[in-house]
Amino acid sequence: MRLRLTALFLMLLMSAAHAAPAPQQVDIPLSSGILHAQLYKPEGEGPFPTVIALHGCGGLGNHSESVLPRYRDWALQLLGAGNAVLLPDSYGSRELGPQCRVKESHVKARRERVADVAASRAWLMKQSWVARDRVSLIGWANGASALLWAVRPQSAAREAGPDFRAAIAFYPDCRISAGLGWSARVPTLVLIGANDDVSSPPACRQMVDGARGRSALTRIVVYPDAYHDFDRANTPLHAAAGTTDAAAPEHGHLGTDAQARAESQREVVEWLAR
Repeated sequence: MRLRLTALFLMLLMSAAHAAPAPQQVDIPLSSGILHAQLYKPEGEGPFPTVIALHGCGGLGNHSESVLPRYRDWALQLLGAGNAVLLPDSYGSRELGPQCRVKESHVKARRERVADVAASRAWLMKQSWVARDRVSLIGWANGASALLWAVRPQSAAREAGPDFRAAIAFYPDCRISAGLGWSARVPTLVLIGANDDVSSPPACRQMVDGARGRSALTRIVVYPDAYHDFDRANTPLHAAAGTTDAAAPEHGHLGTDAQARAESQREVVEWLAR
């Protein structure tokens, strides 16, 4: 039954992808330039709950499409649930390609990408169609790591307006945060596969367990047998080291896990509806 429901969901999602409008590019001011972002917005005047979605180290898009299918699929799902979705392009805005295999990255999760989150939030606070008290964060891999930095108490926004409603981090690298005594000022959910050998499930567990009692609500879900990128559709399990793809990590294994993918979709809906 679960597999049939998952297959039906994927068929509906593919159908929605054909019917969905193309995203609108918006330009967001930064202290040192312009942050380009792609915006999916429901029809009407709103106000709409809004999700800022943070891409991984492979980047948001490529030469042929502004939003890669893995992020477009999530954007369409969130859009179908009534959310606007803003996808900042942290690398393309700085004329950079994928950063997965770059030894000396000039765009740090804890620095430039946190600044991109702050700029995106400040821009959204000025839009009449945004439900200002229902702006949330979601991120994948490097974007999820940036999210962990962005929700720390030390990173609280200086601008007026409500804080983020919630945050969801897909398979972040938790090793630095776990060693720093991480905590969150907004409810934060971490989703990771038990077999993830790109990120570190034990470090994420340590990070979340250590935050209890001195943090906003934090929760971790570890999916048995799932690897990195488990929520990415139609991706057979493979070793990252066996590909020359610059948008793939240098090590570990990547691949879809149908059950974890379906369960994470439900977790996301429930966490954002809190």
